Amino acid sequence: MMIRAVFAITLVSILLPGCQRETDGKLVELTGRIFVFNYRVATAKYLVTLRKLGPLPEGSTAVAEFENPKGGETLTTGEKIFAVDERIAIQSPHVQCVRKGHPYAVTIRILDTSGEVLQEIETSITSDVDQTVLPTKPLVIGPGYEANPEVFGTGGAADYGKAEACPT
Repeated sequence: MMIRAVFAITLVSILLPGCQRETDGKLVELTGRIFVFNYRVATAKYLVTLRKLGPLPEGSTAVAEFENPKGGETLTTGEKIFAVDERIAIQSPHVQCVRKGHPYAVTIRILDTSGEVLQEIETSITSDVDQTVLPTKPLVIGPGYEANPEVFGTGGAADYGKAEACPT
């Protein structure tokens, strides 16, 4: 009987670690990346989602650098990571000039409280539509989503604005 108990304990101690997921030293993994086009308010932005693979040091942040589709300096934003968060969502500021089929570079860094990089992820996001699907002026304004008077004038006329010059 004693031999069976020792064998069972030994077997469990060998197999149990094999059931755990290997993280290869990663703290988070990329779970989603997309451009979000909001037709009502005529905006586009990047959205990246991450999943925590284990606990992170208290006060960690996720900082993302997004390629600016209009050109110029990269767009940087950050999110504080809380212990209760299993998923982390990072959105860019509004962007302009997104082109269909063009891969835009994104770098995500997980930082501790002193600013030391704990993990870095490099990826890209490619849109399946051009930003020309959006009107150049918001269709609605205010908290009640009132019709934008700059777009919807009297007599049923609509002025959706003129497209901004974007790099080719």
